[in-house]
Amino acid sequence: MVNDNLSDFITRIRNGYMAHRVEMEVPLTKVTYQVAHVMVKRGYLSEAKKIDGKIRITLKYQGKQPAVTGLKRVSKPGARVYGGASELPRVRGGLGINILSTPKGIVDGSEAKKLKTGGEILARVW
Repeated sequence: MVNDNLSDFITRIRNGYMAHRVEMEVPLTKVTYQVAHVMVKRGYLSEAKKIDGKIRITLKYQGKQPAVTGLKRVSKPGARVYGGASELPRVRGGLGINILSTPKGIVDGSEAKKLKTGGEILARVW
């Protein structure tokens, strides 16, 4: 049994890239599906589909190099991290994204700034 589904999701993505997998399946939750959707939208994953209580993820590569060089969980169940729209930290000098849980849904940092809303910083991707 997994207590933190998002951390498990992030670890599976990292492990999939390290093993040079093309496709993988992870357990389906609303949060993990929305985070996967943000990563597809920003070009870090090729595809994410719901299939029988799981998410089938197609990892993206540029040649033989993974599209994701780093993926980190920021806010954890024991230590939540929040940020306002104007005070979100830059990821790798602007080369990465923050993924936030806001009142308007799960969005990336630039979308949160456009919506002028802050929230819980779930993960960073670069």
